[in-house]
Amino acid sequence: MKCNLKTTYTNRLPSRIRRRVAMGILLAFFVNTVLGPVTPAFAQAALPLPTSMVTLSPGYSPTLIKGMRVYPDNPLRFDFIVDPGDSGLQGQDFEDESSKLMKYFLSSLTVPEKDLWVNLSPYEKDRIIPDAFGKTEMGRDMLGQDYILKQLSASLIYPESEIGKSFWAMAYQKAYE
Repeated sequence: MKCNLKTTYTNRLPSRIRRRVAMGILLAFFVNTVLGPVTPAFAQAALPLPTSMVTLSPGYSPTLIKGMRVYPDNPLRFDFIVDPGDSGLQGQDFEDESSKLMKYFLSSLTVPEKDLWVNLSPYEKDRIIPDAFGKTEMGRDMLGQDYILKQLSASLIYPESEIGKSFWAMAYQKAYE
């Protein structure tokens, strides 16, 4: 006896439900393909474009963990002392920033010390970030900071800027000597 599985399966669902499921899948595919994933776009929005010049910013004290209390009877319980610095954050925004700092702390405890590094060197494309550290928010944010640091350095030594002209004049003078 021959059984037609396709006919048996499709007859279980009404055609209007099958059409809605198919349209939902097509819509999800279209949104993901055309618009791209939503989260990385927001994560990259704060980073400057690769070709833009970055300037120095005024001094700033960020939100910092200033201390913590460890309970001897429960060593996995911590109370953190967080200083808002110059951020002026309050309420939910301050809670979110404090939570992010606490996650950084816990990441630094769980990821081996030898794996707490990032490297955006164009000469070592196979050594950007260790796998375990790359899965953390701290690793992602450190990559962003390394990107900005390299872009700031390149902007400062740009030969047509005032600081760049001074830098290259000194560099050429040292090389000549």
